[in-house]
Amino acid sequence: MMDTISNTVTLRFLAEPSDVNFGGKVHGGAVMKWIDQAGYACAANWSGQYCVTIYVGGIRFFKPISIGDMVEITATIIYTGNSSMHIAINVQAGNPRRKDKIKTTHCVMVFAAVDDNGKTVSVPKWVPETPAAVEMENYARKLMALRQNIEDEMKPYM
Repeated sequence: MMDTISNTVTLRFLAEPSDVNFGGKVHGGAVMKWIDQAGYACAANWSGQYCVTIYVGGIRFFKPISIGDMVEITATIIYTGNSSMHIAINVQAGNPRRKDKIKTTHCVMVFAAVDDNGKTVSVPKWVPETPAAVEMENYARKLMALRQNIEDEMKPYM
């Protein structure tokens, strides 16, 4: 399901046997692929442009996902720059016969909107309209500062 021109996109599907790892649960790589797909769908829908992944940070796997679980991935714009979009991704999963889902994974991604030549283009400004949205925008700003600190530390090794 995808809302039209929204700051949120939700993908839902069943975890399949082809997604299994050696431990019998959904492989982390499969979850990361789903996260990228949901993030891209959200960024492209918001910007109306092709988008490229710039950053994926702090992927935190809280709980495993079992084969047959209903997986719900919600991607939400939480901050926009000139051409970039910061997107919070939350993954929930659970038995499809029950309504309750548990949070399994969280991360923040940054996408840039680009034109046909790969040059960045401006994106519509996202403006938080609720206290929760303001809190998420502040979270994105804090993460931006942390990323800058990490980049500064890594410069000698790049």
